[in-house]
Amino acid sequence: MVVSPKIAPSMLSSDFANLAAEAKRMVDLGADWLHMDIMDGYSRVYNSLCYSGRHFVPNLTIGAPVIESLRKHTSAYLDCHLMVTNPMDYVEQMGKAGASGFTFHVEVAKENWQELVSKIRSAGMRPGVALKPRTPVEDVYPLVEGETPVEMVLVMTVEPGFGGQKFMPSMMDKVGYVRALRQKYPTLDIEVDGGLGPSTIEAAAAAGANCIVAGSSVFGAPEPGKVISLLRTSVEKAQPIT
Repeated sequence: MVVSPKIAPSMLSSDFANLAAEAKRMVDLGADWLHMDIMDGYSRVYNSLCYSGRHFVPNLTIGAPVIESLRKHTSAYLDCHLMVTNPMDYVEQMGKAGASGFTFHVEVAKENWQELVSKIRSAGMRPGVALKPRTPVEDVYPLVEGETPVEMVLVMTVEPGFGGQKFMPSMMDKVGYVRALRQKYPTLDIEVDGGLGPSTIEAAAAAGANCIVAGSSVFGAPEPGKVISLLRTSVEKAQPIT
């Protein structure tokens, strides 16, 4: 079995004053998903490795009301990445708002991930798990292999919190997150987020990523459709598709 490419423009880089129009524009240009970053701006992550006592993300972005409003204008897959300390608190409201996918961070869900995944599924959303650049990739293995598994792993190549950051290929090469995941789980959706664009996509695609999040490289391009097409082609060349 094989995986298919899914290109997900990050709406964090879009014109928020015209969010519905921006969503339609991306879908019309060939986007498979719309990536939505949900940040609470004050949460703390309990990870003794390097994050204890720090804010999870120092930024505040969209929430369920925006997802609900956007859902009225699009049938697109809304790929929601929740950078929050207590993802359980958001499941019901995100499900009711119309989120398609609900990706939470492993750093804050090590104790209750099974209950969380079950709740996400019950709310009609597809569960995914994300990890920060310095979190061991092994931390997500139990979530992929459990009785109630996640269906996607999101690998952050930059510290989450702000859009427009530069890709860190050295981090991917050093830790080998994506490559290790692809070798271990050939049919898993593996998403990469952080500074991806025409000059950096090949590293992610070659490692095995099939779901590509791209923000400023798409929205800031003179011809966003060409960038979306290029990202897709890179994934297709790197691995077979369905």
